[in-house]
Amino acid sequence: MKLVFAHYRYKNIILLPQALIQSLQNIKGFDEAAFVQVHQSGGQVTSVRLNSNKIFGSKPLIFNAKSEKVPWSSNGFYLNERPSFTLDPTFHAGAYYVQEASSMFVEQALQQTVDLSKPLKVLDLCAAPGGKSTLIQSLINKDSLLVSNEVIKTRASILTENITKWGAANIIVTNNDPKDFQRLQNYFDVIVVDAPCSGSGLFRKDISAIDEWSENNLQLCSQRQQRILADVFSSLKDGGVLIYSTCSYSTDEDEAIADWLIAELKVESCKLQTESAWNIVETQSPQHNAYGYRFYPDKVKGEGFFIAAFKKNEGTGNMFEQRAQKSRLEKIAAREIETLKPWLKNPGDFFFIKQKEDIIAMPLTLQNELAVIQAALYIKKAGVKMGAIIRDELIPDHELAVSTIITPGVSTIAVDVETALQYLRRQDIKIDAAAKGWALLTCGQLPLGWVKILANRVNNYYPKEWRIVNK
Repeated sequence: MKLVFAHYRYKNIILLPQALIQSLQNIKGFDEAAFVQVHQSGGQVTSVRLNSNKIFGSKPLIFNAKSEKVPWSSNGFYLNERPSFTLDPTFHAGAYYVQEASSMFVEQALQQTVDLSKPLKVLDLCAAPGGKSTLIQSLINKDSLLVSNEVIKTRASILTENITKWGAANIIVTNNDPKDFQRLQNYFDVIVVDAPCSGSGLFRKDISAIDEWSENNLQLCSQRQQRILADVFSSLKDGGVLIYSTCSYSTDEDEAIADWLIAELKVESCKLQTESAWNIVETQSPQHNAYGYRFYPDKVKGEGFFIAAFKKNEGTGNMFEQRAQKSRLEKIAAREIETLKPWLKNPGDFFFIKQKEDIIAMPLTLQNELAVIQAALYIKKAGVKMGAIIRDELIPDHELAVSTIITPGVSTIAVDVETALQYLRRQDIKIDAAAKGWALLTCGQLPLGWVKILANRVNNYYPKEWRIVNK
């Protein structure tokens, strides 16, 4: 491994793969001298995207109203330097997501190709760790459904944690192979495929990615991208939109895939509007003139990225047969619903199901959709887990604490950053509170999680597996 390390760094100079540089010579927008220089500069770009569904205080957030906006994003901001996000309690509360700025352009692709005011069924196929899923959820309306999928189990767990912190109830997290979605013929209005790729767009951010790059790996990635797209395509409705993206500069994974989509799957390319000041390079594929959008780090304030949008014109010709599905999950009793109501902002907007002892809340408009997804896929998480009812009392779950559906009338205790960090480390904390029982610990007006105030102590209920170890 040490010998390989020397392959991409020599005397503190990053050695970019010559095969990659050569392959880009005739690509629109590629400027070799500027491209190499920006990789040698050592510069880093840090950007975050605010959670518009959560309330923000002025402190202790690591950005402010004067932070520079990401121009193609409604809620994206650049930071002057990269702070320790681990030591910001509002990060753990889901106030924002640390997302690479170029990839936030998915917002433009969605806004320009679909009517986001209508109820939609959206699939984010390769979703971990969750940046694009949280972005999509912020854009769709409350009656829409987002299915956020990750095929790798360990990454699916990370995805679930980030979706939980985002707080929305209209998301189902699944852990399935793309071919499994063939059980949902003509179901989704939109499919977003941020495909696994050779990763050349991340060289500046992570130089170790250079060691993984090879022409052979590039071809393997291209073949895998075609398989993924072919496997999932039948689950897209006729007239539905497919958004394809990579963090690769290689035409084999970008424009060539666009040509393949048009030739093999008969899709129609969608032209997107960009502003000249954004410096995004519009390209067209060599065979079918499909529109693609390239992000070069010497031109934009972001990393390497490619995105293209397509409309499905041809398919089976049949719409998804929306039959009522019988859920395998247990419904809860009327008296249990009465126990839950005081904990919710708008209790009439939800239906409730029981999974073992846990009660889950989902939007009432998605009752049949949950049953449809459950019949076809393996579900990792759905809606918001409220907790368990024991002796007519709700033992609240952490998902409810950080959700956007909890009532503002729940008992809260505001703490400073130091106390919040003690809580997040799952240490003992001291709180002066007259009222006993469950309380929601907050910092910067954002809920962090539950504590239970007893006569002589405070029990910390922050999830053990999420506790921070950074001192």
